[in-house]
Amino acid sequence: MNPWTGWALAIAALGVGWFGYGWQGLVFSITLVVFWLLLQFNKAVRVMRNAGSAPIGHIDSAVMLNAKLKPGMAMMEIVMLTRSLGQKVSDAPEQYRWTDTGGSRVTVEMRGGKLVEWTLWRPQAETA
Repeated sequence: MNPWTGWALAIAALGVGWFGYGWQGLVFSITLVVFWLLLQFNKAVRVMRNAGSAPIGHIDSAVMLNAKLKPGMAMMEIVMLTRSLGQKVSDAPEQYRWTDTGGSRVTVEMRGGKLVEWTLWRPQAETA
C-alpha cells in the first residue's frame, strides 16, 4: 500500500471516530490504527526472520522467481518470494542477485524501493 494512502486512511478513521462518537470513537480509532501498525511490523519481522535463516542470495529456482517478478514490486515482496536476502551487486544502480543450485541467477534492479528491471542468466548447456 502506498504510504500516503495509509496515512490518509488513518486520519480519516480518526476523523470519523471523533465526529461520529466523540472521544470514545477517537480512542477506538487510535486503537485500530495502532493494531494495523503492529500487524505490519509483525509481518516485516516474520519475513526478515525467515530470510535471515537462509543463505544470502540463494533460492530454489531462479526460473520460477523470474516468472513471478513484476515491475513495481517492493523489496519486502521479493524477499517473501525468495525467502532469502539478496546478495548486493552494486549501489548505483541498486542491484541484488539470487542464485540457485544449478547456477542460474536472477539480478534485480531497484529504484526508490521498487523493482524496475530484472534479468535471468542461465549457464550454457555443455555439448558432448
